[in-house]
Amino acid sequence: MTILITGATSAKAYRLKKQFETDNLLLGDYLELPPSMVNSGKLIQLPSPLKSSYAHEMLTLCLDKGIEQVIVLNGNEMEALKPVEQLFAEYNIIIKEINDKL
Repeated sequence: MTILITGATSAKAYRLKKQFETDNLLLGDYLELPPSMVNSGKLIQLPSPLKSSYAHEMLTLCLDKGIEQVIVLNGNEMEALKPVEQLFAEYNIIIKEINDKL
């Protein structure tokens, strides 16, 4: 299973990453990321949750990259994904919110 953790510019994302024992883990963020990290494939650039097409772009990204679980660290991303959670589930993609302290 490929997992995407959002909020890659935060320390919380890296602490969470350490809890998984899988190589199929991606970190992504909608904030600006260093081009060298994106080009190397270590991080992926996510769409802005402020865009009206955010949910559609995230679904497309998940399908293109074979992502089966999205762990959302940012509240504004969750607000945009919550209404379409069922649509993602139809494609066997789980949306999970992490809002506790890591």
